Amino acid sequence: MITVSEAKQLISECTTPLMPIEVSLKDASGYVLAADIFARYDIPAFRQSSMDGYALIFEDHKKELNLVGEMAAGTPHSFPIKSGETSRIFTGAPLPDGADTVVMQEKISKANGKIILHDVQLRLGSNVRGIGSEVKAGELAMQQGNLLSPAAIGFLAGIGITTVVVFPMPKVAIIVTGKELQQPGLELSLGQVYESNSYSLSAALKGEGIHMVEVMEADDNLEILTNILQSALENSDVVLLTGGVSVGDYDFVIEASTRCGIEQIFHKVKQKPGKPLFFGRKDQKLIFGLPGNPSSVLSCYYNYVLPALKDLSQKQNTVKEITAELSQDHKKPAGLTHFLKGKYEHGKATPLNAQESFRLSSFAQANCLILLNEEQQEFNAGDSVTVMLLPD
Repeated sequence: MITVSEAKQLISECTTPLMPIEVSLKDASGYVLAADIFARYDIPAFRQSSMDGYALIFEDHKKELNLVGEMAAGTPHSFPIKSGETSRIFTGAPLPDGADTVVMQEKISKANGKIILHDVQLRLGSNVRGIGSEVKAGELAMQQGNLLSPAAIGFLAGIGITTVVVFPMPKVAIIVTGKELQQPGLELSLGQVYESNSYSLSAALKGEGIHMVEVMEADDNLEILTNILQSALENSDVVLLTGGVSVGDYDFVIEASTRCGIEQIFHKVKQKPGKPLFFGRKDQKLIFGLPGNPSSVLSCYYNYVLPALKDLSQKQNTVKEITAELSQDHKKPAGLTHFLKGKYEHGKATPLNAQESFRLSSFAQANCLILLNEEQQEFNAGDSVTVMLLPD
């Protein structure tokens, strides 16, 4: 067996970003930019008013001014103003030729057909957006690695970009093994349990913006599992198998992976839950054999699968590790890292009841995993421990 840190390091070394693809900007939200974007144009391409007001020549700001026209947003033609003149102007409109300053409409008065300014803070260029003030033609507008958030999408649209090169989201196959599994909603026979792992994994993946998820079922049969695994490898970037990774008579994941040409990187980690964890690769494809117990599945997903998915798509990991104060004493045997389902509040981490790997009710209440290191056996209330904050 290897340690938790060794397992994470090996997975990281085996994971390379997916080949970038070009997508429409409308479909790019949530992706990470895979190539720098340079501006094609000066934005704005003209001197633009930043508010509703009056455009003028700054040297005239102490004079009474004659109103000589109006400029609205979208006006295709400008006109000149001379000394002693001003033009009504609206937000986003181009300045009249010769104008260099805009006074806001609340800071003028009208008397005898003249416009009088009352803005003592007015300066040359006030309330004017210069040519290229957002971005200049040829300038680096957005750097590779930038997350395409709603604001980033809006910015790129605003500078005329229609397509972007991004790191794609991985395609994931979930293979559920076990002849004892029954689908929710159907009657249980003796020896059957409801299958939940594909539901929790699919929900976790979709929460990360991964929607290309295929769920497959495999009976405890080597030939069947091998065929399904081979099909999954052909159509996916990542394969998640649940169950069948131990050494029982009906555990066929290891042998099926060998038949499919998967290189085993490791099998078994010094941890609880999830000790039988398997990891392998074939070319650039990643294969995780997760233990079948529901809490083991999710513990392994957050510790190992999710970081790999983020590396593939170059996104930031949504699981954050912090240091917290343990709220109560806890004992464990040496030799395994323990991941306890816990509640983190106000700087303190509290282990929940029902820590057994088959019990998911406590995981449903947890907002963190409490990491207890491998060799230490006794932990006291007030000790500092590492806490993994889980995504909402």
